[in-house]
Amino acid sequence: METTDIGLWGVPLAMLGGAIRVSTPFIFVSLGEAITERSGRINLGLEGTLVFGAMSAYAVAVMTGSPWLGLLAAAVAGLCFGLFHGWICKFPKVNDIAIGIALMLFGTGLAFFFGKPFIQPSAPDLPAIPFGAWSDIPQVQAALNVNVLFLIGAALAVFLWWAFRNTRVGLIVRVVGDSADAARAMGLNPNTVRLLATGVGGALAGIGGAYLSLYYPGSWTERISSGQGLMAVALVIFARWNPLGCFAAALLFGGAGALGPALQSVGVTQGYYLFYAAPYILTLIIMIATSSPSRTLAGAPGELSITK
Repeated sequence: METTDIGLWGVPLAMLGGAIRVSTPFIFVSLGEAITERSGRINLGLEGTLVFGAMSAYAVAVMTGSPWLGLLAAAVAGLCFGLFHGWICKFPKVNDIAIGIALMLFGTGLAFFFGKPFIQPSAPDLPAIPFGAWSDIPQVQAALNVNVLFLIGAALAVFLWWAFRNTRVGLIVRVVGDSADAARAMGLNPNTVRLLATGVGGALAGIGGAYLSLYYPGSWTERISSGQGLMAVALVIFARWNPLGCFAAALLFGGAGALGPALQSVGVTQGYYLFYAAPYILTLIIMIATSSPSRTLAGAPGELSITK
């Protein structure tokens, strides 16, 4: 490939690599929220879970020298946050949206408090697979250097899409999310199902946070999240609670987030910073475009609080 070709393909290559890198936390947080909302509960506290998961992963990786133990710590931390959210929300007249906002503030504050000693130390990164090793072109190599969590997230999206339709567990989650009365008639306990679903959703959000601190951007700071946890809720609604739709929407959001850095990487020196706002503008556009009640709630679980 000639140099002129690289110039032509520079922005698409940079956006491809950036979309893969930026979309990964969106994938895990949105899949986790899809599980939670399918059970009839919404968790707005995932932003706090994401940040606390990032801090936990980085801290454990620094202390142990293992990014995989850091990843496990983030998942456990997210699970605890999710179970705590699910436990509180089982009480009568407790609003899951209000509790989620409270836990978002609690999680971020707790992460900032315990994470201060780990701002300076360096932690090992999660590994990536160099799918572009066949090429001598640095842009191709960078674009195709794919972290293992992205591949796991893609596989998880397919599995969840299949599981919701073809497994007993998936059917139970859907029944509880659509009608608590029908679930009770089947001998199911909706509170228990929602507790477990919210816990699993929290664990996945914690893994998304681990990706931020242990791979991209690959450090722990108090501004590590740019609102991915909150944007993931809009992403799930946009995807109509479909795991495959969540994966596709995460790539879309990732591509929007990668636009500014892609322009900067090919030498654009003016105005590129405006494109850093692209994910937030896209979120607003999506929420406005789906604001019609007949469209927004199409496919929504019947027990979800936003449908009542």
